[in-house]
Parts: sequence; structure tokens; C-alpha cells
Amino acid sequence: MTDTPAPRTGFYPGTFDPVTSGHMDIIERAAGLVDRLVIGVAENREKHPLLPLEERLLCLRTDIEPLNIGRATPITVVGFTGLVVHAARTHGAHAIIRGLRAVADFEYENQMFGMNQHMAPDIDALFLMAREGHQYISSRLVKEIARLDGDISGFVPPFTRRHILARLRG
Repeated sequence: MTDTPAPRTGFYPGTFDPVTSGHMDIIERAAGLVDRLVIGVAENREKHPLLPLEERLLCLRTDIEPLNIGRATPITVVGFTGLVVHAARTHGAHAIIRGLRAVADFEYENQMFGMNQHMAPDIDALFLMAREGHQYISSRLVKEIARLDGDISGFVPPFTRRHILARLRG
């Protein structure tokens, strides 16, 4: 009898308010590096999100549907509150996945990695650099552009775009 290794599980946390094409790129790439990918959508009311948690979950679940076609283990989306390491452990993650756009992201993420390693040394970190076409995209700027009636179609997936515009014009 052979022991089957546990699936390598990655946990990709964020507020995803809204999910951007940069997030989608990280999700797609991370899904190819782990056996199981869990996207954790943080409640985080302190950030005053445009979209409530339930709507952010809906947007992500809808926009990742094409990525799940043909996958043996679907990418899942869950909401969470509290510490990322606790949520990662709850979902059996071996690694917390983070996207980096610039040096400023690295400095913050490096500090978070140190704190997380202290609290959960069994959970590693996997940093993925944003592709060149996504390095300038941030959820904050997408919301600002949308509020000022700018075109956000190049920055967010289609369902999320329609959802944000409906909420703002609502």
C-alpha cells in the first residue's frame, strides 16, 4: 500500500474589492502551482469596501468559472474574518499566495510573511510577481475610475464590471 501525499493547497487571501484582472492572473497562475487553490475573501470592514462580502464572493465565483473547466480539483472561494494564517490553516493550506506589483508591495508582504511565519511556521508563502500588463492595476484605482464614469473594462473581469457599475448607478 502506498501513501498518497496530501494535496498541496494554496490559500490566496485578499479583500478583492473588486477582483481585478491582476488578481485573475495570479489566480490562474497559482492554480497551476498547487493541487488545490482556495481563494479567501476577507470581510475587513475597516477598509469600507464598495461591495459587501456576499457580492465579492459572487463576483469571484462567477469570474473564476472558466478557470474551473476541466480541473480535477476546482478552485474554491470562501469568506473569512480574522487572521489569514488561521483561515489558511482551516482550509488545510501549505502556502499563502500573494501577488506583488512593485517594491512597495514586497516590503509590506515581507513584513507580513515574517509575522505569519512566527504564528504558523508550517505555512509557507508563495509570491507571484504581477505580469507587466497588470502591475499598475489596483482595486482602489478601479473603484475611483468607476465612480468618475471612466471605463474599467480593461481592469476587471466582465461580471465584476457589470456588478460594480450596477452598484454605483444603482
